[in-house]
Amino acid sequence: MNRKLPNTSGIQGTDVAKEASDIILVDDNFNSIVKAVMWGRNVYDSIAKFLQFQLTVNVVAVFCAFIGACIVKESPLRAVQMLWVNLIMDTLASLALATEVPTEELLTRKPYGRTRPLISRTMMKNILGHAIYQLAVMLFILFAGPTVFDMDDGRPVNNIFKPSEHFTMIFNVFVLMTLFNEINCRKIHGEKNVFRGIFTNPIFYGIWIVTFVVQILLVQYGSFAFACVALTFDQWMWCLFFGVTVLVWNQIVNLIPVTRHMPKWGSGEVYSQTLPADLGPEGQSRPGTSLTKGQILWLRGITRLQTQIAVVDAFYQPSLPNQPLLNMMPRVPS
Repeated sequence: MNRKLPNTSGIQGTDVAKEASDIILVDDNFNSIVKAVMWGRNVYDSIAKFLQFQLTVNVVAVFCAFIGACIVKESPLRAVQMLWVNLIMDTLASLALATEVPTEELLTRKPYGRTRPLISRTMMKNILGHAIYQLAVMLFILFAGPTVFDMDDGRPVNNIFKPSEHFTMIFNVFVLMTLFNEINCRKIHGEKNVFRGIFTNPIFYGIWIVTFVVQILLVQYGSFAFACVALTFDQWMWCLFFGVTVLVWNQIVNLIPVTRHMPKWGSGEVYSQTLPADLGPEGQSRPGTSLTKGQILWLRGITRLQTQIAVVDAFYQPSLPNQPLLNMMPRVPS
């Protein structure tokens, strides 16, 4: 494939070639390389999807608990509720997002570099965008929910906490927004259609449906264990509304452009690494040039290094008929 990743065949290749290779084709079929690239990119994307989903949930949960503890003197999410959220975002999400089947669309994208960050700029935009929206919705329900939805205020009185519709709605909205955001996390490269190919992965939609059904049972019938109160039909419709709006908000977040602004260190212009035509001998500038002596010496050193590398590469190239001089050069003993 390239000099950094040598490969050989497993049947016709010699033992020396196999030992020096990073990839061995067991079936001597070069189509296996394409499949290996597809699966490699698919695994990379699966890890990135899970990270985007988990970081979004963590940011919202941490800030909601922190703000609630500072202002309301009580976290809107109980400890046992956070255990259920942790199960959703860790175990179930890893099974759902890491079982996507690789497609040929993976081959149309550029390869991932070794130094490329795992969390891209697009992913960071999605994490911050959804975290801000979900946190705003939960704080809105926390402070304005009793008035808007005509329910009793669930904030503790005299440091005594009792299960209420108010805090149950906050918990339910948080879980539903997390579930619908899990659908958004299937696409991490700015794709608009997040439902594309969703039915090709039965594990994903199976886990999603089971999680949704369990959430209904926990809210309606798990009052003693999960500190919840059964919600009415209208309250459930509001919870579903806030959950579905996450899909709409994802389309708005995708419209935000991702531009790469390089930091500007110091002052002055940026010059190319090629030697300018107006450089004098030994790094002395000619009249009319704006380069300093230090910049000239730096550019000249880079140019010399490039020339030396080109000369060394020329000696390692196979001999050509029109280049007898290279064949006559003596070899340096190792």
